Amino acid sequence: MKTDKSPALTLLSLTVLSHQAATAQDITSLPTPERPNILFILADDMGYGDLACYGNEFIKTPNIDRLAATGTSFTQAYAGSGISSPSRCSLMTGKNSGNSRIRDNQCYEGGLTGLKISPRGDTTIVRRAHLLPEDTTIATVVRTAGYRTCLVNKWHLDGYNPDATPLNRGFDEFYGWLISTVYSNDPYYYPYWRFHGYELTHIEENAHDAHVRHNTDISTDDAIGFIRRQKDSPFFLYLAYDAPHEPYNIDDTSWYDDRGDWTSNTKRYASLVTHMDKAIGRLLDELERLGLREKTLVIFASDNGAAVQAPLKELNCGAGLKGRKGQLYEGGIKVPLIVNQPGRVPVRKIDNIVYFPDFMPTLARLTGSEPSLPQNIDGIDISPLFFGGSVDTDSRYLYWEFPGKQRALRHGEWKCVTVKKDAPLELYRISEDKNEQHNLADEYPDMVRQMDEQMKRMHHYSENYPLPGEK
Repeated sequence: MKTDKSPALTLLSLTVLSHQAATAQDITSLPTPERPNILFILADDMGYGDLACYGNEFIKTPNIDRLAATGTSFTQAYAGSGISSPSRCSLMTGKNSGNSRIRDNQCYEGGLTGLKISPRGDTTIVRRAHLLPEDTTIATVVRTAGYRTCLVNKWHLDGYNPDATPLNRGFDEFYGWLISTVYSNDPYYYPYWRFHGYELTHIEENAHDAHVRHNTDISTDDAIGFIRRQKDSPFFLYLAYDAPHEPYNIDDTSWYDDRGDWTSNTKRYASLVTHMDKAIGRLLDELERLGLREKTLVIFASDNGAAVQAPLKELNCGAGLKGRKGQLYEGGIKVPLIVNQPGRVPVRKIDNIVYFPDFMPTLARLTGSEPSLPQNIDGIDISPLFFGGSVDTDSRYLYWEFPGKQRALRHGEWKCVTVKKDAPLELYRISEDKNEQHNLADEYPDMVRQMDEQMKRMHHYSENYPLPGEK
């Protein structure tokens, strides 16, 4: 049998097999356009309609718009859930919320209890699940192919377990805040405490509740620092901003101070998005300066839809979609998704149905780490869609749940959903009714029954979220 002895293939194979022992760097381990760096940027609670490139007429987002104008944007992309922790769990593990470890921000049993502080300062004791050592993450997978991995800012998968940090779940570097250390992101957006790896450090400029360094700027500085250190080797950087999650805390609203018809809440919300956009522009400029832009695949998305506190009507944050954060209607789970890599990703807008579990197999393909993919994931490799190709994404079933409370299933043009416990299932033909205004359940009872049975098959027992009658 003839063996391919090309240097690139040989190196990739050796890197996958001997990453743990490899210490030396040489020129052949540099990222290439075909084996790119991965920069995954995630906004927090940003609605499907918050970007100008997705139809917003009010909020200024020139840098993200430029990514869309020079890359590929998806019109039917879905988050992993309608709320933060389960959505990020789905993204990181490749599993939908009927199969994943974390299926809601709080769990019913197991996990650990801890203190939750609301943006208003209220405190309650809640129970949260966390990722376990056996839960393989994207970072764990791509690291086997020689990629240096880094998470900046928001993890939200540690629950109240200080041993479930990003550094314990596949990331080489971490700069940000943790749920398990409640005060590490207090006050929101102008933090005094911040993790650098395992060490809890101070942002001295923000001491005594001073509003000097905004979290978006701190996170961008951390991301740029990582890129500079890793410019000569391939990296996976997961930059998870807080913006525009409530409370809408930003002192600079200069972009919108002339809008006398807007409330201060609306101005601050829009400013958080525009400020994040400005930071992303600074990040892209640094990639260009370092000569890494063509060697870096940039992915931008939001973790779920806009929250009820957002100026949903004033700014059309949800683009007219039904529902919002915390619900499995379109307004809660449909999100913007943009991919961009100069010279490789074409300019186009596509309507393939994709969702967060797809990113694990997709990034494994792009980085050459497919042999390390775990079993029992729910996503598929959609990388051909990034580069002008095609993938059948619409004949499969996509599933979401808040256990015992809400369920949703997407199959082709159809979506079956309920957002209330024990409420009847609703049926929508999304291809003709993207805003879910016309419930067709009574007209197609057989389809509803079939989709109900499919949802039951896609729900797997969880010790953290047991339903009545389950083991």
